[in-house]
Amino acid sequence: MIGENTDFRDIIRLDSELNQIQDLDLLLERILLEARKVVHADAGSIYVKTAIEAEGKMTEQLSIKYAQNDTSQKTLPPGQKIIYSVFSVPISENSVAGYCALTRKLINVHDMYDIPSGAPYSFNSSIDKLSGYKTTSTLTIPLVTADDRLLGVIQVINAKDAEGNTIPFSNEDEFLITHFAANATIALQRAYVTRAMILRMIKMAELRDPKETGTHVNRVAGYAVEIYDRWAYHHGVSETERDRFRDTLKIASMLHDVGKVAISDLILKKPARFTSEEYLVMQHHTLYGAGLFDDPQSPVDIIARDIALTHHENWDGTGYPGWIDPVTMVPLKTNAEGKPLGRKGEETPLVGRIVALADVFDALCSKRVYKEPWSEEQVLAEIRQLGGTKFDPELVNIFFEILPSIKQMQRLYPEV
Repeated sequence: MIGENTDFRDIIRLDSELNQIQDLDLLLERILLEARKVVHADAGSIYVKTAIEAEGKMTEQLSIKYAQNDTSQKTLPPGQKIIYSVFSVPISENSVAGYCALTRKLINVHDMYDIPSGAPYSFNSSIDKLSGYKTTSTLTIPLVTADDRLLGVIQVINAKDAEGNTIPFSNEDEFLITHFAANATIALQRAYVTRAMILRMIKMAELRDPKETGTHVNRVAGYAVEIYDRWAYHHGVSETERDRFRDTLKIASMLHDVGKVAISDLILKKPARFTSEEYLVMQHHTLYGAGLFDDPQSPVDIIARDIALTHHENWDGTGYPGWIDPVTMVPLKTNAEGKPLGRKGEETPLVGRIVALADVFDALCSKRVYKEPWSEEQVLAEIRQLGGTKFDPELVNIFFEILPSIKQMQRLYPEV
């Protein structure tokens, strides 16, 4: 019986595991991975419903968030991730994913190169030609809430049998992935609520500081997770621990500059560079941000406090705010003049060192009221030059190892 199938028991187990993931993006990535495992799919993509404005009208579409491919992954060096195209498709009859979203029905295509003539959708094989990977069987399932809201679509590709041959997805696969999608949708709803709460806090900061945008914090958090992933790989951190920590890091990184809400508008919104006195005032946003988490209730609170406090420290000890208690504002370590010493080297927590690099990289790439965005060549040269002084040199090396993934994150969260 299907109910006794090991895969079905796995779905029940995954219900609990998925609900423990707090960050939306990491949950989407995990949902795609587990959906493929459930039906033994070699590859797949997950899309979310988005809306764009064109000619004064809002149009709904599906935007790809993650793509995975076991066959392609095996060709890459250990620890390296697949780089995939970032694109959107209309919610319409034209594509399988779009038609699935439009009708909110599962679609099982045995051969994408031999779609039945009566089907309204078609297959664009250009991506196959570019990637060198042939899409044959697909199973596409909508992610629909209990109150009939479409969140997105999962598309799994090329079912594999025990010998590794590509086969069509079966009726049992349809049953399994339907149940999996129902559980995944519940987890997604919760993650959307968490993301909305975080973005509201960031929006509050954005009302004070126009630079603190949702796309900026999503990029910084995305870079931070990518850097941590490769650092953890190099340091032999277990996959279980890596998954747990990256979830916490992703959310906490988004709150790195939340302390700016306590800084005067005269400074935050100044359309020019700060004076030395204004810069000193601005430095206090690290202390104010950390002070918001002075009574930590969860690992997210602890990591968010460390990041807010230390993401402007420098590897050589010249950063700020240095050794100061963020609650009492009393220096903990001072120099001969009584001024707080800066944190040096690994005195700054790993999360602070990671976000320091991620934040500066994004700032250099972005337009500010006092500067145009730097060219990619200028930015990369600056990051490399600052390794060992401003940034942890090991993390700078890791940054360049994963540069394709960093650029992928820029494409996922472009400036609007």
